[in-house]
Amino acid sequence: MRKKIVAGNWKMNTTLNEGVGLAKDVNEALKNVTPKCDVIIAVPFTHLASINAVIDSNRLGLGAENCADHKSGAYTGEVSASMVASTGATYVILGHSERRQYYGETSETLKEKVSLAFENNLTPIFCIGEVLEERENGTYLDVVKKQIEDALFNLSAEDFGKIILAYEPVWAIGTGKTATDDQAEEMHAFIRGVIAKKYGDEVAENTSILYGGSCKPTNAAALFAKPNVDGGLIGGASLDAQSFMGIVTAF
Repeated sequence: MRKKIVAGNWKMNTTLNEGVGLAKDVNEALKNVTPKCDVIIAVPFTHLASINAVIDSNRLGLGAENCADHKSGAYTGEVSASMVASTGATYVILGHSERRQYYGETSETLKEKVSLAFENNLTPIFCIGEVLEERENGTYLDVVKKQIEDALFNLSAEDFGKIILAYEPVWAIGTGKTATDDQAEEMHAFIRGVIAKKYGDEVAENTSILYGGSCKPTNAAALFAKPNVDGGLIGGASLDAQSFMGIVTAF
């Protein structure tokens, strides 16, 4: 049975003190509910160790928003997978559209990052998705298929089974636009079919596929009701504990 997951991606937001306060608020809110999903927060590198010290890891998972594609060395400003793991984090977001767009990350780069994440017992939350032009010209299914194939299909079935996928229509990230329930379900079902053709039905059925892209408490329940949508990767709404919990409790 694949896991239901709600993961927050804080991006480049919150100071250290603000971030610790927000993490405490989410951790405290989770004491009062029994969520029907796993709950994760992915936070800035500077916050990881401090937040790990104030949350209950049995209740709230902790992840980084990225990691380097090298083990160590003369890469000023980079943070390695082993550094991330040393803070107590157990997840890492890889391949986010902002990393692809602004920092030129390629499938080859991401292959290295996935490998290093596994070496350090980090679970990748691997992002895929199309831009508006690709959605409008009808190539969006092919685009997402290629993103999966080029970066992940070198993995064994065992390793692929450790991946969490996050489908994020790039045109819906931070824009207030959201894919309709049916658009999300179409893509998630398609992704599961792509996985099944490569790794078989069992791996496909056990892969969690999250939806990202302006997911809010007001639309989360309808999205999560779709059979192939296993949760959300949440941006802006994860920066407010009440809004984030509104999504967590949408299951």
